[in-house]
Amino acid sequence: MTATAKAIHAANIAARAASDKLAENIIALDVTEPLPLTDIFVLASGRNERQVASIADEIEAQMLEEGIKTLRREGKSQARWVLLDFGDVICHIMHEEDRMFYSIERLWKDCPVIKLDVVSASE
Repeated sequence: MTATAKAIHAANIAARAASDKLAENIIALDVTEPLPLTDIFVLASGRNERQVASIADEIEAQMLEEGIKTLRREGKSQARWVLLDFGDVICHIMHEEDRMFYSIERLWKDCPVIKLDVVSASE
């Protein structure tokens, strides 16, 4: 089973929003096979806490514009690793140091990468 078209569309909205705030290393992973609770993880990095919070705010705003509501939000107060749960899509916005430390891509390395419509600031 693979991510739904609806989830891929939502992931692209989130990725564009992150890109608008100059997020780096934006990727999307199809986690439907090992994780039945969601379809896609969108990962993005910010250089500092202010940028991480700004990226998270922009993702929430653009998703809401498209009628996609945030179901859960974690980590916003510290802005080192903000998790936004939209149901089919979960966004991980991380300080670049934390992203390197936790290495989420390595943990989910068996999951296919979804091609996104945006290019992140680091590419």
